[in-house]
Amino acid sequence: MSRIGKLPITLPAGVTLKQDNNIVTVKGPKGELTQLIADSAITVKVENNTVVVERATEQKRHKSLHGLYRMLITNMVKGVTEGFKTVQELVGVGYRATSTGQLLELQLGFSHPIMFVLPKEVSLKTETVKGENPKIILESIDKQLIGQVAAKIRSFRKPEPYKGKGVRFSGEVVRRKAGKTASK
Repeated sequence: MSRIGKLPITLPAGVTLKQDNNIVTVKGPKGELTQLIADSAITVKVENNTVVVERATEQKRHKSLHGLYRMLITNMVKGVTEGFKTVQELVGVGYRATSTGQLLELQLGFSHPIMFVLPKEVSLKTETVKGENPKIILESIDKQLIGQVAAKIRSFRKPEPYKGKGVRFSGEVVRRKAGKTASK
């Protein structure tokens, strides 16, 4: 049995969940999100202020989809109430980030700056404090989208294992390797 799939989801005040055919729509104070439930064996039932996701059979595929769709709906509910936030740091000498609206300009040690346009659903803020690494702060109500954008920004310069330079998530630990030793 799917332990996660069986758990009910409580809807906070001000959040409504509506289902049309296989499309679940969650509306809250921060916005509105929709999710397509591709498998007809998964059903979503709303009772009072709780949402229950159920499956038709005990097949392994249906069990995995049961937990998946339950977590997707949970993330939608959390997104429209609280939102999601991701903080990334630029570690390296001369690494900079500046933002103008939805345009992110990165200086990551290449001969040219990297210009990256973010989707309108993601808000962008950059911080540069003297003595600290520059930070990129992303906020959105869609957890999947913010994760995809953060992974794309990180892919421009992944943290390398020798000096630890690159774009990393705040609090991420980069395993360091020992460099070459001089022979006598």
